[in-house]
Amino acid sequence: MKYSFRQLEVFLAAAHFQNITRAAESLAMSQSAASSALKELENQFDIQLFDRVGKRLQLNELGRLYRPKVEAVLAQATELEQAFSKHSEVGALKVGATLTIGNYLAVGVMAQYMNTPTRPRVSLEVANTSTIVRRVRDFELDIGLIEGELQSSELEVLPWRGDQLRVFCSPEHPLAEKGELSDDDLRNATWIMREQGSGTRQSFERGMHGLLPDMNVLLELEHTEAIKRAVEAGLGIGCLSEVVLADAFKRGSLVPLKTPENRSFERQFYFILHKQKYRSAGIDAWIGLCRALK
Repeated sequence: MKYSFRQLEVFLAAAHFQNITRAAESLAMSQSAASSALKELENQFDIQLFDRVGKRLQLNELGRLYRPKVEAVLAQATELEQAFSKHSEVGALKVGATLTIGNYLAVGVMAQYMNTPTRPRVSLEVANTSTIVRRVRDFELDIGLIEGELQSSELEVLPWRGDQLRVFCSPEHPLAEKGELSDDDLRNATWIMREQGSGTRQSFERGMHGLLPDMNVLLELEHTEAIKRAVEAGLGIGCLSEVVLADAFKRGSLVPLKTPENRSFERQFYFILHKQKYRSAGIDAWIGLCRALK
């Protein structure tokens, strides 16, 4: 074989950091060793994988073509090595999840996944939909769990489970005793909302079509708990997943509001994977645990 796995690792690190010094540091190599490995890889096949602009390395068209293939080769090699060694990190996964899923669903799945004989590790990154999508697309995460709808030629999008957004307020809010809200009630209310780029905000805006230009959004917050606290304090009303609100509704610290029947806040949770990423046994096991979640 003309190339080594180390050369492939240097190629991927350089593609990620766009800098040979940072790539070398991430692999615990000297800069000269990393530079030599990358140069040897290109020279062996008489190709150029990067455009060099000063100290910056930018993947060229050929590099972008080969990057997912190299990702797949190294992923399969790693899985084979782990299978041979039966090491405690067999099946290690890098998972990304949006805030609702990450904070309220994914941790339980992590506990089940890690509680197996091989004790595999799972790293979980929690961010909004746009961030998770970008990191899966860049091969920085093995799998993403998202709330927002997505169209992408690079990613495979698999339905997971349904969800429902609920409009809610504090028990002392003037709307708390009202039956079904009208469009005017929604238009005139003061709102505490998730930020732009989140799947929750995307689903909310779809359900509120026709009213958005007239809505009064007082606060846009990234974290669901902050939104719940602000609504409990009487600053306005909110709209979040019923997964997030179940305990607060049971306690009575927040109350659900009935929205007009023509306004649908149903949505879907999804798995996302890069189409060219090797789908390991660990990824399949993770998906299976998620699907079995009650």
